Amino acid sequence: MENEHGLMVDITHKKNTLRIATAQAIVRVGCQETIDAIQNDKVPKGDIFEMSKAAGLLGVKKTPELLPDCHPIPLEYTGFSYQIEGLTIAIKCTVKTIYKTGVEVEAMHGASIAALNMYDMLKPIDKQVSIEKISLLSKEGGKSSLPKFPINLRAAVFVCSDSIAAGKGKDKAGKSLCDRLAVQKLDVVDYQVIPDDIDQIQAVAKASCTQTDLIVFTGGTGISPRDNTPKALEAIIEKRLPGVEETMRAYGQNRTPVAMFSRSIAGIRGNAIILALPGSTKGATESLEAIFPSILHLFDVLKGKRH
Repeated sequence: MENEHGLMVDITHKKNTLRIATAQAIVRVGCQETIDAIQNDKVPKGDIFEMSKAAGLLGVKKTPELLPDCHPIPLEYTGFSYQIEGLTIAIKCTVKTIYKTGVEVEAMHGASIAALNMYDMLKPIDKQVSIEKISLLSKEGGKSSLPKFPINLRAAVFVCSDSIAAGKGKDKAGKSLCDRLAVQKLDVVDYQVIPDDIDQIQAVAKASCTQTDLIVFTGGTGISPRDNTPKALEAIIEKRLPGVEETMRAYGQNRTPVAMFSRSIAGIRGNAIILALPGSTKGATESLEAIFPSILHLFDVLKGKRH
């Protein structure tokens, strides 16, 4: 039996976003004379603030080397600040990255190593030095920083495939999309398999726009003669969403080289969002992963609640 405990968490499905974390460590000294030595640069081992900053920076960089489940990540900023209050020194460490996972542990590690270095430099002159607390003060980025999205949204999924509509195959992509939308708490009220026919695609799209908030088509976005979905939908979409289309293709291209051939489109008709995704299960679900849950923000924009 394979045991996966202790392996790194799979973050390949996540998207790069700005992540910021600030952590704090508190160092307490035993007497005012120690604070005076720090402020007057009289600590025998040198400049305690600069040395501790350098040590903390090394701690941030080496976090994944010491903590097995931490991912190596690109560190794009690390900053330290100090504040003396009475007999305590508050060390703050802020770390920034644009990546798939947060930097809370890196910030806490940096603050703790800076505090440990401070302890090491002060112990020759003060035997009462202690590290009192290491804590996370704030974090930004990822799911926790997303705005609240509207609820009670209705969705429809249409599979465009001549062969499946004729009973010559089974749909996997459409069913997978229904499952993914349900996870996002959308109510999938319609699911159909239709031929890749321009008139039928337009008919179901127009009808669905009056009853649902999100209409998702899968299939017919390739380059074969019967891939008609983009052509059919372009004619009835009122506003294209090129940024959404680019995001889906870029996300897919990072995972599948042939994603560049996809003609996926996104747009608005009335107050409904229409998406045309690839017909493969992987291509369809990856396209949905690329834009969820952020695309739900559009429904508030359409209703005039946000800008």
